[in-house]
Amino acid sequence: MTKFLLSLHVLAAIVAVGPVTVAASMFPAAARRLPVPVGGAGGGRDGGGADAGDVRTVRLLHRICRVYAGLGIAVPVLGFATAASMGVLGDAWLITSVTLTAVAAGLLAAFVLPRQEELLGQLADGQPVERARTVRLAMFTGLFNLLWATVTILMIVRPGSTTGA
Repeated sequence: MTKFLLSLHVLAAIVAVGPVTVAASMFPAAARRLPVPVGGAGGGRDGGGADAGDVRTVRLLHRICRVYAGLGIAVPVLGFATAASMGVLGDAWLITSVTLTAVAAGLLAAFVLPRQEELLGQLADGQPVERARTVRLAMFTGLFNLLWATVTILMIVRPGSTTGA
């Protein structure tokens, strides 16, 4: 049963977290590349702002982040089930991983997704996007990705592991 749970946990991490990290990383640059409407605001969906296809791409990246973030709840759920079956719930590496996962989820929910939504609102209204805002979003996204990379490494290395790896 442990191997089955571990397999599901790893698959969920790849399928759910992978798309979020990639789409979130692509979002700031995609938003920054959109053309600024001549004369400032006023356009968006009715044709006066950025090209509708361009905005759709940015909107799709945000939707991928939102949907797969929701699916990502399966990762810690399956992780706890796996850890319980392995008897490692009290191990320091697991507690650290759980803490970092919670921080990453909080960062995504509190900083990445809301900032993406704000930028999408500006783009839909045909307003120019400030580079500083996309840079800050890229910073939060990078921190999110760094946290997930750290959790992945902890899951592979597992200090004190009896597997010899």
